[in-house]
Amino acid sequence: MTYPTTPAGATADAASAASTSDDAMRAPGLVARSIAEGAGSFLVILAGLGATMLATETALQPTLVFGFAVVAAMIAFGHVSGGHFNPAITIGSAVAGRTDWKSVAPYVVAQVVGAVAASGLIWLVLSANAQLTDIRGFFSSASNGFDDHSAAQFPLTSAFLLEVVASALLVAVLLGAGSRRARRDLAPFAVGLTYAGLLSFLLPVTNGGINPVRATASALFAESWALEQLWMFWAAPIVGALIAGLIFRSIDGFAPGRKSSAVDAEMAAVPAGPDTDQAPVDDGGPAGTGRRPVGDAASFFDKPASDSPQAASDDVAPGTTGPVR
Repeated sequence: MTYPTTPAGATADAASAASTSDDAMRAPGLVARSIAEGAGSFLVILAGLGATMLATETALQPTLVFGFAVVAAMIAFGHVSGGHFNPAITIGSAVAGRTDWKSVAPYVVAQVVGAVAASGLIWLVLSANAQLTDIRGFFSSASNGFDDHSAAQFPLTSAFLLEVVASALLVAVLLGAGSRRARRDLAPFAVGLTYAGLLSFLLPVTNGGINPVRATASALFAESWALEQLWMFWAAPIVGALIAGLIFRSIDGFAPGRKSSAVDAEMAAVPAGPDTDQAPVDDGGPAGTGRRPVGDAASFFDKPASDSPQAASDDVAPGTTGPVR
Protein backbone atom coordinates (compact mmCIF):
# COMPACT_ATOMS: atom_id res chain seq x y z
CA MET A 1 0.00 0.00 0.00
CA THR A 2 1.42 3.36 -0.99
CA TYR A 3 0.90 6.77 0.56
CA PRO A 4 1.15 10.14 -1.13
CA THR A 5 4.40 11.91 -0.42
CA THR A 6 4.96 15.61 0.23
CA PRO A 7 8.09 17.65 -0.36
CA ALA A 8 10.36 18.08 2.64
CA GLY A 9 9.25 21.01 4.77
CA ALA A 10 5.92 21.40 2.97
CA THR A 11 3.92 20.43 6.05
CA ALA A 12 5.77 22.91 8.23
CA ASP A 13 5.37 25.66 5.63
CA ALA A 14 1.65 24.96 5.33
CA ALA A 15 1.24 25.05 9.11
CA SER A 16 3.16 28.33 9.30
CA ALA A 17 1.04 29.85 6.55
CA ALA A 18 -2.15 28.73 8.28
CA SER A 19 -0.96 30.21 11.57
CA THR A 20 -0.13 33.51 9.89
CA SER A 21 -3.56 33.57 8.26
CA ASP A 22 -5.28 32.89 11.60
CA ASP A 23 -3.30 35.68 13.27
CA ALA A 24 -4.27 38.08 10.52
CA MET A 25 -7.95 37.17 10.88
CA ARG A 26 -7.70 37.98 14.58
CA ALA A 27 -5.99 41.34 13.99
CA PRO A 28 -7.53 44.09 16.16
CA GLY A 29 -9.94 46.51 14.54
CA LEU A 30 -9.64 50.30 14.50
CA VAL A 31 -11.63 50.72 17.72
CA ALA A 32 -9.41 48.30 19.62
CA ARG A 33 -6.28 49.93 18.23
CA SER A 34 -7.51 53.39 19.19
CA ILE A 35 -8.29 52.21 22.72
CA ALA A 36 -4.76 50.81 22.95
CA GLU A 37 -3.36 54.18 21.88
CA GLY A 38 -5.45 55.92 24.53
CA ALA A 39 -4.37 53.48 27.23
CA GLY A 40 -0.71 53.78 26.29
CA SER A 41 -0.91 57.58 26.26
CA PHE A 42 -2.57 57.49 29.68
CA LEU A 43 0.32 55.41 31.04
CA VAL A 44 3.03 57.61 29.54
CA ILE A 45 1.51 60.90 30.73
CA LEU A 46 0.50 59.66 34.16
CA ALA A 47 3.99 58.36 34.92
CA GLY A 48 5.96 61.09 33.18
CA LEU A 49 3.92 64.13 34.14
CA GLY A 50 3.44 62.87 37.68
CA ALA A 51 7.20 62.41 38.07
CA THR A 52 7.82 65.88 36.62
CA MET A 53 5.50 67.53 39.14
CA LEU A 54 6.05 65.44 42.25
CA ALA A 55 9.54 63.93 41.96
CA THR A 56 11.83 64.38 44.95
CA GLU A 57 15.59 64.92 44.80
CA THR A 58 16.23 61.22 45.30
CA ALA A 59 13.66 60.06 42.76
CA LEU A 60 14.38 58.92 39.23
CA GLN A 61 14.80 61.80 36.79
CA PRO A 62 11.48 62.69 35.07
CA THR A 63 13.04 62.37 31.61
CA LEU A 64 14.02 58.78 32.38
CA VAL A 65 10.55 58.11 33.75
CA PHE A 66 9.05 59.31 30.47
CA GLY A 67 11.43 57.07 28.53
CA PHE A 68 10.75 53.98 30.64
CA ALA A 69 7.00 54.64 30.43
CA VAL A 70 7.24 54.70 26.63
CA VAL A 71 9.13 51.39 26.67
CA ALA A 72 6.49 49.82 28.94
CA ALA A 73 3.58 51.18 26.89
CA MET A 74 5.07 49.95 23.61
CA ILE A 75 5.65 46.49 25.03
CA ALA A 76 2.15 46.36 26.54
CA PHE A 77 0.12 47.90 23.71
CA GLY A 78 2.43 48.08 20.69
CA HIS A 79 1.36 44.70 19.32
CA VAL A 80 -2.19 46.06 19.15
CA SER A 81 -1.82 49.56 17.73
CA GLY A 82 1.81 50.01 16.71
CA GLY A 83 2.82 51.85 19.89
CA HIS A 84 2.67 55.50 18.80
CA PHE A 85 1.23 57.40 21.81
CA ASN A 86 2.26 60.61 20.07
CA PRO A 87 0.44 62.44 17.24
CA ALA A 88 3.77 63.31 15.63
CA ILE A 89 4.69 59.63 15.36
CA THR A 90 1.26 58.75 13.99
CA ILE A 91 1.44 61.44 11.30
CA GLY A 92 5.05 60.62 10.43
CA SER A 93 4.19 56.93 10.13
CA ALA A 94 1.27 57.75 7.81
CA VAL A 95 3.45 59.98 5.62
CA ALA A 96 6.02 57.19 5.40
CA GLY A 97 3.31 54.75 4.26
CA ARG A 98 3.45 52.65 7.41
CA THR A 99 0.02 53.66 8.77
CA ASP A 100 -3.25 54.07 6.91
CA TRP A 101 -4.47 57.68 6.88
CA LYS A 102 -7.93 56.56 8.02
CA SER A 103 -6.36 55.56 11.34
CA VAL A 104 -4.70 58.93 11.98
CA ALA A 105 -7.67 60.91 13.32
CA PRO A 106 -8.94 58.13 15.67
CA TYR A 107 -5.40 57.57 16.94
CA VAL A 108 -4.81 61.27 17.65
CA VAL A 109 -8.18 61.69 19.38
CA ALA A 110 -7.51 58.63 21.54
CA GLN A 111 -4.04 59.90 22.41
CA VAL A 112 -5.40 63.28 23.48
CA VAL A 113 -8.21 61.72 25.53
CA GLY A 114 -5.81 59.33 27.27
CA ALA A 115 -3.32 62.10 28.06
CA VAL A 116 -5.96 64.52 29.36
CA ALA A 117 -7.49 61.75 31.47
CA ALA A 118 -4.09 61.16 33.06
CA SER A 119 -3.53 64.83 33.84
CA GLY A 120 -7.10 65.07 35.11
CA LEU A 121 -6.41 62.23 37.51
CA ILE A 122 -3.29 64.01 38.75
CA TRP A 123 -5.29 67.21 39.26
CA LEU A 124 -7.96 65.30 41.17
CA VAL A 125 -5.38 63.72 43.48
CA LEU A 126 -3.63 67.03 44.13
CA SER A 127 -6.93 68.78 44.80
CA ALA A 128 -7.69 66.31 47.56
CA ASN A 129 -4.62 67.49 49.47
CA ALA A 130 -5.61 70.51 51.58
CA GLN A 131 -1.98 71.57 51.96
CA LEU A 132 -1.62 72.23 48.23
CA THR A 133 -3.11 75.61 47.42
CA ASP A 134 -1.54 76.39 44.03
CA ILE A 135 -2.31 73.41 41.85
CA ARG A 136 -2.16 75.49 38.68
CA GLY A 137 1.36 76.41 39.69
CA PHE A 138 2.28 72.73 39.83
CA PHE A 139 0.98 72.18 36.31
CA SER A 140 2.61 75.39 35.07
CA SER A 141 5.98 74.19 36.34
CA ALA A 142 5.55 71.04 34.25
CA SER A 143 4.22 72.81 31.13
CA ASN A 144 6.15 73.45 27.93
CA GLY A 145 7.01 77.02 27.08
CA PHE A 146 9.41 79.44 25.41
CA ASP A 147 10.62 83.04 25.90
CA ASP A 148 9.83 84.02 29.49
CA HIS A 149 8.47 80.55 30.22
CA SER A 150 11.61 78.75 29.09
CA ALA A 151 13.91 77.71 31.92
CA ALA A 152 16.85 79.33 30.11
CA GLN A 153 14.81 82.07 28.36
CA PHE A 154 15.16 80.56 24.88
CA PRO A 155 13.20 82.50 22.20
CA LEU A 156 10.50 81.08 19.94
CA THR A 157 12.84 80.53 16.99
CA SER A 158 15.31 78.42 18.98
CA ALA A 159 12.56 76.45 20.69
CA PHE A 160 10.74 75.78 17.41
CA LEU A 161 13.91 74.65 15.61
CA LEU A 162 14.96 72.25 18.36
CA GLU A 163 11.45 70.81 18.71
CA VAL A 164 11.33 70.17 14.95
CA VAL A 165 14.72 68.44 14.93
CA ALA A 166 14.02 66.38 18.06
CA SER A 167 10.62 65.26 16.77
CA ALA A 168 12.09 64.30 13.39
CA LEU A 169 14.76 62.21 15.13
CA LEU A 170 12.23 60.45 17.37
CA VAL A 171 9.95 59.59 14.44
CA ALA A 172 12.96 58.43 12.41
CA VAL A 173 14.06 56.11 15.21
CA LEU A 174 10.62 54.47 15.41
CA LEU A 175 10.36 54.08 11.63
CA GLY A 176 13.88 52.72 11.39
CA ALA A 177 13.56 50.37 14.38
CA GLY A 178 10.24 49.11 13.03
CA SER A 179 11.46 48.35 9.53
CA ARG A 180 11.55 44.75 8.34
CA ARG A 181 15.35 44.72 8.15
CA ALA A 182 15.76 45.74 11.82
CA ARG A 183 15.48 43.88 15.11
CA ARG A 184 11.93 44.99 15.70
CA ASP A 185 11.77 43.41 19.14
CA LEU A 186 14.22 46.12 20.23
CA ALA A 187 12.07 48.97 18.90
CA PRO A 188 10.47 49.85 22.28
CA PHE A 189 13.90 50.29 23.88
CA ALA A 190 15.25 52.30 20.96
CA VAL A 191 12.28 54.66 20.99
CA GLY A 192 12.07 54.97 24.79
CA LEU A 193 15.78 55.68 25.29
CA THR A 194 15.80 58.17 22.41
CA TYR A 195 12.80 59.93 23.90
CA ALA A 196 14.49 60.17 27.31
CA GLY A 197 17.71 61.49 25.80
CA LEU A 198 15.98 64.14 23.68
CA LEU A 199 13.85 65.26 26.63
CA SER A 200 16.99 65.72 28.72
CA PHE A 201 18.45 67.93 25.98
CA LEU A 202 15.25 69.98 25.62
CA LEU A 203 14.61 70.39 29.34
CA PRO A 204 16.25 73.84 29.69
CA VAL A 205 14.87 74.97 26.33
CA THR A 206 11.16 74.08 26.34
CA ASN A 207 10.86 71.92 29.47
CA GLY A 208 10.90 68.88 27.19
CA GLY A 209 8.18 68.75 24.55
CA ILE A 210 8.29 66.54 21.40
CA ASN A 211 4.87 65.03 22.21
CA PRO A 212 1.89 67.36 21.52
CA VAL A 213 -0.45 65.48 23.87
CA ARG A 214 2.07 65.79 26.69
CA ALA A 215 2.04 69.58 26.20
CA THR A 216 -1.76 69.61 26.00
CA ALA A 217 -2.20 67.49 29.13
CA SER A 218 -0.32 69.94 31.32
CA ALA A 219 -1.46 73.16 29.59
CA LEU A 220 -5.18 72.50 30.20
CA PHE A 221 -4.66 72.63 33.98
CA ALA A 222 -1.91 75.28 34.06
CA GLU A 223 -1.93 79.07 33.93
CA SER A 224 -3.22 80.83 30.82
CA TRP A 225 0.21 81.31 29.21
CA ALA A 226 0.56 77.55 28.69
CA LEU A 227 -2.50 77.42 26.44
CA GLU A 228 -1.37 80.54 24.59
CA GLN A 229 1.93 78.88 23.69
CA LEU A 230 0.48 75.42 23.09
CA TRP A 231 0.27 75.92 19.31
CA MET A 232 4.05 75.73 18.99
CA PHE A 233 4.18 72.32 20.67
CA TRP A 234 1.77 70.96 18.08
CA ALA A 235 3.19 72.73 15.03
CA ALA A 236 6.88 71.94 15.57
CA PRO A 237 6.51 68.17 16.22
CA ILE A 238 4.21 67.81 13.22
CA VAL A 239 6.72 69.58 10.96
CA GLY A 240 9.46 67.29 12.25
CA ALA A 241 7.25 64.26 11.69
CA LEU A 242 6.54 65.30 8.09
CA ILE A 243 10.28 65.61 7.42
CA ALA A 244 11.08 62.19 8.87
CA GLY A 245 8.10 60.55 7.16
CA LEU A 246 9.04 61.94 3.74
CA ILE A 247 12.65 60.82 4.16
CA PHE A 248 11.65 57.26 5.01
CA ARG A 249 9.09 57.17 2.21
CA SER A 250 11.86 58.15 -0.20
CA ILE A 251 14.19 55.53 1.24
CA ASP A 252 11.53 52.84 0.87
CA GLY A 253 10.79 53.95 -2.67
CA PHE A 254 14.39 53.83 -3.87
CA ALA A 255 15.51 50.74 -1.97
CA PRO A 256 17.14 48.07 -4.20
CA GLY A 257 14.71 45.51 -5.55
CA ARG A 258 11.67 47.65 -4.76
CA LYS A 259 8.81 48.23 -7.16
CA SER A 260 7.99 51.71 -8.37
CA SER A 261 5.59 52.41 -5.50
CA ALA A 262 7.06 52.41 -2.00
CA VAL A 263 3.75 51.45 -0.46
CA ASP A 264 3.07 48.66 -2.95
CA ALA A 265 6.59 47.33 -2.51
CA GLU A 266 6.21 47.22 1.28
CA MET A 267 2.83 45.48 1.16
CA ALA A 268 2.18 41.94 2.32
CA ALA A 269 -1.12 40.27 1.56
CA VAL A 270 -3.06 39.89 4.80
CA PRO A 271 -6.64 38.59 4.84
CA ALA A 272 -9.13 41.18 6.01
CA GLY A 273 -11.33 40.58 9.03
CA PRO A 274 -14.91 39.43 8.91
CA ASP A 275 -16.20 43.00 9.10
CA THR A 276 -14.98 46.48 8.21
CA ASP A 277 -13.78 47.14 11.76
CA GLN A 278 -11.51 44.09 11.77
CA ALA A 279 -8.85 45.52 9.48
CA PRO A 280 -5.24 44.44 9.91
CA VAL A 281 -3.10 46.47 12.27
CA ASP A 282 -2.11 49.84 10.81
CA ASP A 283 -3.42 48.97 7.38
CA GLY A 284 -1.08 50.74 5.00
CA GLY A 285 -2.73 49.80 1.73
CA PRO A 286 -5.65 51.33 -0.10
CA ALA A 287 -8.94 51.09 1.72
CA GLY A 288 -10.47 47.65 1.51
CA THR A 289 -7.38 45.86 0.24
CA GLY A 290 -6.73 44.12 3.55
CA ARG A 291 -2.96 44.61 3.22
CA ARG A 292 -0.38 46.19 5.48
CA PRO A 293 3.25 47.23 5.10
CA VAL A 294 5.71 44.47 5.91
CA GLY A 295 7.85 46.95 7.80
CA ASP A 296 4.99 48.27 9.89
CA ALA A 297 6.11 49.16 13.39
CA ALA A 298 2.87 47.64 14.64
CA SER A 299 4.41 44.24 14.04
CA PHE A 300 7.69 44.73 15.87
CA PHE A 301 7.08 41.55 17.87
CA ASP A 302 6.41 39.51 14.74
CA LYS A 303 9.03 37.47 12.92
CA PRO A 304 10.64 39.67 10.23
CA ALA A 305 9.33 39.07 6.74
CA SER A 306 12.80 38.15 5.53
CA ASP A 307 12.57 34.96 7.60
CA SER A 308 10.08 33.52 5.14
CA PRO A 309 11.47 31.88 1.99
CA GLN A 310 9.42 34.07 -0.33
CA ALA A 311 10.42 37.36 1.30
CA ALA A 312 14.02 36.29 1.70
CA SER A 313 14.38 35.91 -2.03
CA ASP A 314 13.45 39.58 -2.49
CA ASP A 315 15.70 41.00 0.25
CA VAL A 316 19.01 41.38 -1.51
CA ALA A 317 21.60 43.77 -0.13
CA PRO A 318 23.25 46.26 -2.48
CA GLY A 319 26.19 44.68 -4.28
CA THR A 320 25.34 41.11 -3.21
CA THR A 321 23.65 38.17 -4.84
CA GLY A 322 22.15 36.54 -1.78
CA PRO A 323 19.46 37.36 0.76
CA VAL A 324 20.16 39.58 3.73
CA ARG A 325 20.61 37.60 6.96
